[in-house]
Amino acid sequence: MIPRYLDPKSDLVFKKIFGHHPELLRSFLNAILPLPEDCVIESLVYLPIESVPEIEGLKHSIVDVRCKDNHGRHFIVEMQLQWSNHFIKRMLFNTAATYVRQLEKGELYDHLSPVYGLALVNDNFSKESDWFHHYQMTDANNKKLEDIQLVLIELPKFKPTTITAKRLAILWLRFFKEVNEHTEEVDQSLLEEESIKRALNLLQTSAYTAAELRAYDKNWDAISSEKTLLNDKYVQGKVEGKAEGRAEGIDEGIAKGRAEMILSMYHSGLSLEEIARISKISLNEVDQMIRNLK
Repeated sequence: MIPRYLDPKSDLVFKKIFGHHPELLRSFLNAILPLPEDCVIESLVYLPIESVPEIEGLKHSIVDVRCKDNHGRHFIVEMQLQWSNHFIKRMLFNTAATYVRQLEKGELYDHLSPVYGLALVNDNFSKESDWFHHYQMTDANNKKLEDIQLVLIELPKFKPTTITAKRLAILWLRFFKEVNEHTEEVDQSLLEEESIKRALNLLQTSAYTAAELRAYDKNWDAISSEKTLLNDKYVQGKVEGKAEGRAEGIDEGIAKGRAEMILSMYHSGLSLEEIARISKISLNEVDQMIRNLK
């Protein structure tokens, strides 16, 4: 049976909603980000993801959505299905690189505008109960620098009944957490908000071509394979590391699992670009790993 809705956390679906409909992205960002009340986003212009260069030796991010608003502020938005220890550093790198690249040589620094990095993480990455994490620079007296800010949201921890956040923020987060392939009927409160209703229409399978649906399934299969392999190798590495009395056994097991996962995706017919996007590592690194493993 073909599901009525697709999962908005999928890369393909996420980009279809927020990468092509600036009015929905504007609604989402205004609801979620900690913006001053007098500085709401009124309009957005999409920017090319190539605006952040790939630097040899660093993880290259496949950013889902990048845009600029009427105040000159830049926003980087992405969906992260699985947490990794380097992710927050990659987010910081992307926001900082975007901040720097606003200026050409010789231009004045007062032309710089704030940059916000926002990530929805479908995984738990902290031991804290908080699901909303807002990072910005402060001095010893808690004086804030507004120019570079990160917001990370742990979707599994989000519980709308336990917070007093803005209503639209709650609805958008419920949209991501509650709607998926198993959804048959959507809660009426989501349908009553026009922007959420439009996003829900873009989740319906009827809005996708046969080729897009095949790509959607292929993407989730690859993600499931990655999680399974990484988990198996983590357990194996943990056991081997404990038996040998070496903590590095865990890291070796994880590294081996990632390598086998990449080779498995390659043999299944995925392109190098698709593998890099799914595994969140650079195209050059994927190419080198496959060459070494052949």
